[in-house]
Amino acid sequence: MGDNSTIILDPEVFANSFPEGSASLAAVVSALVPALTAGLVLVGVFTLVRQRFPVIYAPRTFLGTIPEKDRTPSAGPSYLGWLQTLRTLPDKFILYHESLDAYLYLRFLRTIIFICVAGCCFTWPVLMPVNATGGGSSTELDKITISNVTKTNHLYAHAVMAWVFLGFVMYTITKERLWLIGLRQAWTLSTPHAQCLSARTVLFLSAPKDSLVQSNINRFFGDAAVRIWPVTNPERLQTLVSERNILVEKLESAEAVFIHKANSRKARGSIEDFNGSRITFADLPDLVKMAMRLRSKPKTFPFFSLFGFPYSKKEDTIQSLRDEIKQKEEQIEEKRQGFEIGEPHGAAAVFVEFKTQADAQRARQQVASSNPMALMPRYTDVKPNEIIWDNLTIPPVRRISEEGMANTLVAMIIIFWSIPSGLVGVVSNISYLAENVEWLHFLKDLPDSVIGLLSGLLPPLLTSLLSKDLPLIFRRIFVLFGSPTRAVNELKVQRWAYVFQVTQVFMVTAVFSGAATVASQLKEQLKDPTGIPTLLATQLPKSSNYYLTYFILQGTTSAADNLFSYASLFKYLSAEYLVDETPRQKFKRYTTMQGIAWCKVFPKFTNFAVIAIAYSCIAPLVLGFAAAGLFLYYLSYRYNLIYVVQPKIDTKGQAYTLALQQLITGVYIAELVLIGFFGLRKAKGPSIITGVLFIVTIVYTVLMNKYMAPLEETLPAELVSTADRDDETTPLLSSTEEGRGSTTTTTTTPTDTSALMPYVFKSVERFFDSRASHGSMKSWIVSDKDDFDIDEQCKAPEYTDEELKRAYLHPALTAPTPVIWMARDPMEASKNEVSGNEESGLRASDAGAWLDERRIVHWDLVDFEKVPVWRRAVRY
Repeated sequence: MGDNSTIILDPEVFANSFPEGSASLAAVVSALVPALTAGLVLVGVFTLVRQRFPVIYAPRTFLGTIPEKDRTPSAGPSYLGWLQTLRTLPDKFILYHESLDAYLYLRFLRTIIFICVAGCCFTWPVLMPVNATGGGSSTELDKITISNVTKTNHLYAHAVMAWVFLGFVMYTITKERLWLIGLRQAWTLSTPHAQCLSARTVLFLSAPKDSLVQSNINRFFGDAAVRIWPVTNPERLQTLVSERNILVEKLESAEAVFIHKANSRKARGSIEDFNGSRITFADLPDLVKMAMRLRSKPKTFPFFSLFGFPYSKKEDTIQSLRDEIKQKEEQIEEKRQGFEIGEPHGAAAVFVEFKTQADAQRARQQVASSNPMALMPRYTDVKPNEIIWDNLTIPPVRRISEEGMANTLVAMIIIFWSIPSGLVGVVSNISYLAENVEWLHFLKDLPDSVIGLLSGLLPPLLTSLLSKDLPLIFRRIFVLFGSPTRAVNELKVQRWAYVFQVTQVFMVTAVFSGAATVASQLKEQLKDPTGIPTLLATQLPKSSNYYLTYFILQGTTSAADNLFSYASLFKYLSAEYLVDETPRQKFKRYTTMQGIAWCKVFPKFTNFAVIAIAYSCIAPLVLGFAAAGLFLYYLSYRYNLIYVVQPKIDTKGQAYTLALQQLITGVYIAELVLIGFFGLRKAKGPSIITGVLFIVTIVYTVLMNKYMAPLEETLPAELVSTADRDDETTPLLSSTEEGRGSTTTTTTTPTDTSALMPYVFKSVERFFDSRASHGSMKSWIVSDKDDFDIDEQCKAPEYTDEELKRAYLHPALTAPTPVIWMARDPMEASKNEVSGNEESGLRASDAGAWLDERRIVHWDLVDFEKVPVWRRAVRY
């Protein structure tokens, strides 16, 4: 072993020095069989229970909170009818009837699937034979990776293919970003959206006191400003409203228990003889009624409370709660009447409505104050249900410091996560650890199938669990540290979740996964560090086997679980029969649809694509596994978005924009890996070719971000002004856009060499113009209007004076006392309780809910108009 260092510096000798027994195929098979089996079982169970629980698996087909025009066509009684619906409904149905983000998310999945499939077509016919005949001694799946190439001339194929495939990736990203710019412009400027109140309203943070007064509106915001909604911190009032709502829930629970008792056999048996006629609550003896109302409540002696002498006293809890609610009502009304805007010292915000969308866009971009921190930052298209009210009234200095603290905390969490992520990477090479770590030698006695299961299935499963809920932790952190709206918060989390995915799920895991296989060799090379880079360059590509099993597990088990959603089913059943006791609780549980966290799904699948692109030229098999896994995920998310999900956060396409910008990371990693590998192999020609590509990629990124970022962040003033000048009676499309006009475009090929460069520049200009055209995307949006009946959606919303007045006021200033909702019962005890609540000055109702003979609460699932707590949502 003394001359080992000199041998290792020769790549060919070094490649042949490793044991030939690769477990890559066994690990993949060991992961595939149980994952595929589990996935098929989950899909089978889903098919069987889907019709039994439509509220979990198909709420968009019937739920009253979904407007009828936006509901998904029912699949009928057939077990497999939903497959036909999925086959016939295009993704564009989601654009018209759900949200822009939902449609773009599916398009994102299709785009990265397309990149992976195209990559397979580019790389497999070329690189797999080149790798297999590269002269190395690798076996099984390692034989078709770049680690098996020891012949320098073979590496030219990888350099050329990097230009071809990575250039194609950059072209696809550019094309998609241009298309998205045009779509977002057309969607935002369309009549239904442009006439919404949120499109004409701007949120200004850090507002000075004078800007909160209606009489100063033109001074601060110009002549186009119409009205303002000042926001200050009504802390005490907000506390009272929260306490009142909690008391209402307690009262409804107490009423539910009382009505349940009134319909018990014990209550009915309290009447000895009633001639067989129908018994009602009014027929019960007064003592029985009072006994049902009295409940024990802990008390302490007034003079001995310091010594803690507790005792229990029976009291009418229902009446006590009524009195407390009424007392809270009076306190709330008093606070509202006396609510005044004090000196906020920047801890205030203001919503400003403008005459048109163009005026709002101009106000967002103009400088409104000489104070650099006043009226900054600003946001448009903010809907009332997206506002995080507690974070609007934060002083500017504190807001900046809190944002820094949040970023620091999230970065520290990501760094800490390197420890478990690295351990997962080590476990993926358990066979090598068994050979090189003395206290793990016992693992060599395990059967090959068990070794394959531990190294193939366990690591990707652990990686999935480690990264599953971390974005939701990030979301909570940014909410606690000052994000003003849920959409802004979602984009912040998306950026950091992407950093986590790339660094921990990819880079750290990949480094440890490959490095663990040569741990003992590293110890021997510590005396001669010059051999370590060669060692790592040869072995790191083998970490691709880990991601083959990762994609298998994600594409089969996780995608099937995403479809079956057993957690949601268990939660609903347990709450329905064990937790929920009042009509309101059941109504909320039934009508609260499942959402989707864009900050969670976009980074995850962006990282999927980054991994596939990074390994495209060193282990092209990864592209195929990634494409298969992504396609299964696409099917499961397509079902959920059509049948199940109701997005609760609207980024208006910004999440997709951010994901496209992040995809370029995969290109950089792929190029850097190739440059490093070629350098260690002393392949001068391939190194130069790839180095030039790396420089081109940098120039491409700088130029694309410079010229596209402004169009992705703001609406062009020209388009907005043109849209506002159009008369409302003008058709959405001109005759040319609808295809009835005549447009003629001619393309000529230059014959004169001197005219070649201008022709090239004009071709590039046409490429950008044709894909970023607002007019063409406007035409595309309504191209299927006859198939989807979207005329109703093209109507501008109308608002009442009361809706406008309350639109952006703090909920603590406007929220009324909830109606006390009880279930009607056979004994008619609910009628007595409704009267009792109304006598106490509280609104109450027993409509739309009832108690059956088994004393189980039901409510009207069909006609929501009968439900007293339901209100039709206003489209702001």
